[in-house]
Amino acid sequence: MAGQARLFDAEERLRWLSASGGPLERLRAVVDFEAFRAELEAALPRADRSRGGRPPYDAAPMVRVLVLQALGTLSDEQTEYQLRDRLSFMRFAGLALHEAVPDAKAVWPCRGRLTRAGALARLFARF
Repeated sequence: MAGQARLFDAEERLRWLSASGGPLERLRAVVDFEAFRAELEAALPRADRSRGGRPPYDAAPMVRVLVLQALGTLSDEQTEYQLRDRLSFMRFAGLALHEAVPDAKAVWPCRGRLTRAGALARLFARF
């Protein structure tokens, strides 16, 4: 039936994106973002969770979010919007459809902490 979602519609779209070889697919294939993990985790220490608050996002997907932001010269708000709107952005960031998307209030402090630690410039130089 037209207009009715089928069980595998999302999987078919994701498979097509992978097969299309778009620029973000190619970039993700050639850059090992896990190689940045040690430096990221050193610059982004985990907060004391005993006082509550939302858990921090994993460091490796967050650096991919910052790469998307830099490539598109996006504001924090536009970065959040594009991550929610575009399957290619979501996949590049390593987020599944059912996972929470980092909002603008998560992107800004992550970038700030990396900048203050001097890690952002080093990471982008390596990138």
